[in-house]
Amino acid sequence: MDGHRPGFSKGGRVFRRVMGMQASNQRLAVTAMLIAAFLAGLDAVIVRSLAGGVHPLVIAFFRAFVGLIVVLPWIIARVELRASPYRGLHFLRAALKQASLVALFLAFTHAPLADATAITFTMPVFLTLGAWFFLGESIGPARITAILFGFVGIVIIIRPGGSNFDPWLLAALIGAILTAVIQLILRRMAMSDSADRLVAWNLLAMAPLGLIAALPVWVTPTPGQMALLAAQGVLGALNMSLITRAFSLVEASFLAPLDYLRLPVVAVLAYLFFDEFPPWNTWIGAGIIILGALVATGGVIRGRSRRP
Repeated sequence: MDGHRPGFSKGGRVFRRVMGMQASNQRLAVTAMLIAAFLAGLDAVIVRSLAGGVHPLVIAFFRAFVGLIVVLPWIIARVELRASPYRGLHFLRAALKQASLVALFLAFTHAPLADATAITFTMPVFLTLGAWFFLGESIGPARITAILFGFVGIVIIIRPGGSNFDPWLLAALIGAILTAVIQLILRRMAMSDSADRLVAWNLLAMAPLGLIAALPVWVTPTPGQMALLAAQGVLGALNMSLITRAFSLVEASFLAPLDYLRLPVVAVLAYLFFDEFPPWNTWIGAGIIILGALVATGGVIRGRSRRP
């Protein structure tokens, strides 16, 4: 018995060290997601602040252009762009990304910020439907529940046919659908290309496409507007880096619910900057959407745990 104690003691130290590393990674990941949620809220505030002075197409171009400048040293140093087996798909994905940003910026410009943010949470619903229809993925009871909850939440927030119906919220819905389409394309591309190249090509393609789209409505921003546009581009690049870092530290199932922190953050910032406070239907609709997403996440995790 005594001869085994050193081994058990060493094994215990290794176990505690591993558990300590996991806890540390979780804390870092949660911190990164909290900061990312705050940066996403600031992004929405900047878009609303630029409303009426800068066209959404111009905002989308500067976001892509400044973001590209921020990460260009990393692209040059670490990414072998020519090794990618794709060309046209990179530009198609970039065009869809640009369109989704413009749709979201239109919603942020004209609709209540919290409402528009809540609608974006429906993206996984459309991703699930697209994966079932186009990729032949199976949909279990948990995902069906998420889809039903998602559509109920949309109806409660948008209130179609009601006296308070805001058609600009449909732009946020279009943005969510386009983002789901992008994710479906990305799933196929990721089978044959690296994550670094996919990110780099997306940024490189978005800037020229954004410029082409913005030229017909181009009005040179003022110095103050240019400062906000530059800040938004930097915040966008930082946001992407934080989320990527967080997902590299822990499992996606642990982080997915934290994405919903964007709603209370946006709600607080909208109240502070624009005196907006979300009505009851926004919180109820968002709660239903989030609940459905959490049910789906739990179902996927349980399904994976049953696999041999």
